[in-house]
Amino acid sequence: MLNRSWRPVHVTTVRRAICMVFRDAARVVCPERLSTFTFSEWLGQPIVDRHLAIRSPSVQLAAPEVVLLVQYDRVPCHQAPFTRRNLFLRDDFTCQYCGRRCNTDHLSVDHVLPRSRGGSTSWENCVLACVGCNARKADRTLKEAGLHLLRPPTRPRWTPYLNLRPSQRMESWSRFAPEHKRRSAGSS
Repeated sequence: MLNRSWRPVHVTTVRRAICMVFRDAARVVCPERLSTFTFSEWLGQPIVDRHLAIRSPSVQLAAPEVVLLVQYDRVPCHQAPFTRRNLFLRDDFTCQYCGRRCNTDHLSVDHVLPRSRGGSTSWENCVLACVGCNARKADRTLKEAGLHLLRPPTRPRWTPYLNLRPSQRMESWSRFAPEHKRRSAGSS
């Protein structure tokens, strides 16, 4: 969802997007041509991908991928709150010591500077670690454990409204929202 000045402000459901376009609160955006459509104009557009279509007994229409709000100008200024879910999104479900991608049940939150040594629970001190690396590090510093971080932990720059994993982003969004830069397991 884009605000009136074409900046991304939110990710919403297809159902809500269609309702907003129907109520004239938003317009459907064609990302290739950057043209906008009202609901009646969108009904007349050809359906390119049959898998991304809404069907009823009397109507078929393409599911909108990008909508432009008619009234909203502001950009949400909220910073991503420090939560377990947001930490998984920031670190892309990857151990920050060995680079292995894991499911949530094989990852834990590790304090770079252990809490027993004055480390805080914050964006700048917490990273994801697989069970093996977390056990190896234990209650020691990185130097004591002989471990190195793939990248330093920092506060993410995205807003909570756009905190999707890269695999959840649609290709058509790339013109409006910068891609999340992923690091491969081999890079340091």
